[in-house]
Amino acid sequence: MNVPFLNLAAQYESLKTELLPAVEKALAGAHYILGPNVGAFEQEMAAYLGVKFGVGVNSGSDALTLALRALGIGPGDEVITTPFTYIAPAEAIHLVGARVVFADIDPDTFQIDPADVARKITARTKAIIPVHLFGQPAPLIELHELAREHRLSIVEDCAQAIGSRHEGKLVGSIGALGCFSFYPTKNLGAAGDGGMVVTGDEALARQLRMLRVHGIERRYYHDLHGYNSRLDDLQAAVLRVKLQHLAGWNERRAFIAERYTRALQGVPVQPPKSGGGTHVYHVYAILTERRDELQKRLADNGIATIIYYPEPLHLQKVYADLGYQPGDFPVAESVSKRILPLPMYPELSDEQVDYVAQKIREFFKA
Repeated sequence: MNVPFLNLAAQYESLKTELLPAVEKALAGAHYILGPNVGAFEQEMAAYLGVKFGVGVNSGSDALTLALRALGIGPGDEVITTPFTYIAPAEAIHLVGARVVFADIDPDTFQIDPADVARKITARTKAIIPVHLFGQPAPLIELHELAREHRLSIVEDCAQAIGSRHEGKLVGSIGALGCFSFYPTKNLGAAGDGGMVVTGDEALARQLRMLRVHGIERRYYHDLHGYNSRLDDLQAAVLRVKLQHLAGWNERRAFIAERYTRALQGVPVQPPKSGGGTHVYHVYAILTERRDELQKRLADNGIATIIYYPEPLHLQKVYADLGYQPGDFPVAESVSKRILPLPMYPELSDEQVDYVAQKIREFFKA
């Protein structure tokens, strides 16, 4: 049996009778940049999340960068984030001229550890970027307590967790700003790049709208040094169709995760552990001391896996100037050597899930 890690073609096949008319209508309207679909999608996302404002941008990475700029964060400031994630949060901090400060992660949930965040706060700290990694919420209660105590802003990185809830609220609606990615592999993915920043603060929303279009509020009158970071109308048209299916897809992901977990009981791997809230399983990752051997065995049996993340950010060449050394974040380093994400997407069949679990059991039995 062949089990791809992700199958976007299967999602397209299930939606093409809805997607093609929406795309054709957008093309016929010929308003390709910040067109009517963008405005409508911004309103629909804001309503879905329970916030006042949504600002569509070019990507999730840009969403983080513009969010920090809107908060006035720049040179001389420090922002704390996790070393165990995609590079985008750290990259955004660097791009606005602030210093990247890492805090270690929880060994069970892989979320940023509030206790280590507390140890890293200085007089220069201005914000925390918790990443709702793999589809479950970061520990926002503890982080909010730190933020209130030290007068910090929280910028939520929700790229992997759209639809996840924390204390009854959807992620993205809790911090000062919530940042989303619509990269095609995400739970809500476009047919290309796309992102959004959401907020309940009208002044921040105004800043974001200016920043995404070269710092202008009126055409050709530039008030800020901004960016070219606009959401395409075609992508918004695709996302408006897909948003209607998000809840069902997330339910299917949770069902697949539970099927994996049940099938792997008694096997010497650590399945995902919940830190509270609703997990939407962008990634279903196990931990095993025999990760590389298992990955090869699965590949030999037609099962694709991808390692998220093989090296923590603090050990990456690009951040050598920060002076971090091996051993500085032992949990992130340990997890990166043992983690193995399994195939996870809504169109994955029960038979495919069972086949993956069977091959894992056979590996350890042998």
